[in-house]
Amino acid sequence: MLNALPLIGIMVIVYNVMAFGGGLFGIGEEGIAAFLTNPNWLKINLVSGAWSLTPGDLIVTLTLFALFFEIIKATQTNHISIINHGLSMLVFVVALVEFIVLPGFATSTFFLITMMALVDVMAGFTVSIVTARRDIGADGGLFGSG
Repeated sequence: MLNALPLIGIMVIVYNVMAFGGGLFGIGEEGIAAFLTNPNWLKINLVSGAWSLTPGDLIVTLTLFALFFEIIKATQTNHISIINHGLSMLVFVVALVEFIVLPGFATSTFFLITMMALVDVMAGFTVSIVTARRDIGADGGLFGSG
């Protein structure tokens, strides 16, 4: 049953915890937008120069990996995948409302998370429809094109 939970929803929850409980992550008075764009959070020395990884970059990267696994889960054709598609739609709607209404969510990081939730919804339904058409033989009739 845990397979039905959308992984992008976990990333939305992580962002919510950071936005509403900022003290847990060391987010000070400047707010979550300043925290997400902090260039001094993690610096990695490369041959080409120093590379700064911001907390927002890390969240977007983790959400991209979650999107990858969600698209893989969308290829399954069982009742759990239908529940997953519905929950993914719910995650997208919640993220969209938070982005539009709540001031701490009007960041580029959360916008990208919201867009990845939208891609998850679209990919999930598209893959399910294509798979269902293939399974019933819609391209060549009920019994194939012989």
